[in-house]
Amino acid sequence: MDIQLESFVPYRLSVLSNRISQGIAETYSGQFDLRISDWRVLAILGRFRVCTATELCERGAMDKVTVSRATRRMLDRALISRTRDPNDRRSATLSLTQAGQQVHELVAPQALAYEEKLLASLNDDEIRQLDSLLTRLSDAAEQLSADANLDISASAPR
Repeated sequence: MDIQLESFVPYRLSVLSNRISQGIAETYSGQFDLRISDWRVLAILGRFRVCTATELCERGAMDKVTVSRATRRMLDRALISRTRDPNDRRSATLSLTQAGQQVHELVAPQALAYEEKLLASLNDDEIRQLDSLLTRLSDAAEQLSADANLDISASAPR
């Protein structure tokens, strides 16, 4: 059975997400030398202030390697700092430095302006509907993932 990609929702959402991320990246990549994953880490830390690498993976839907590379680049540039847990030397939290906060404050308005231009193609009711639909799809995807994990663990040899 062939998948008709032009109507396959997971594919369409992935392509749309990539196009939007790339569009926003064009507003900051040259000026601030940031990659998409760098910006995601900065945005998450700008919103939540302090996170572990695991939390960054979860909140940004990024894999460990992507987060590790992004945090390494930003640590090297002193945009973020790492604080080791004194009770568990393997655990560390990440937060924005003053320089990272300044970059965040300059890029965030550009990202919001991009979003505003993107959503200008929709009316207020459509924007509310989109928000509702995205929430429902996100919840359904989370439930499917949880169900799949249950199925895998139930069938695993003991």
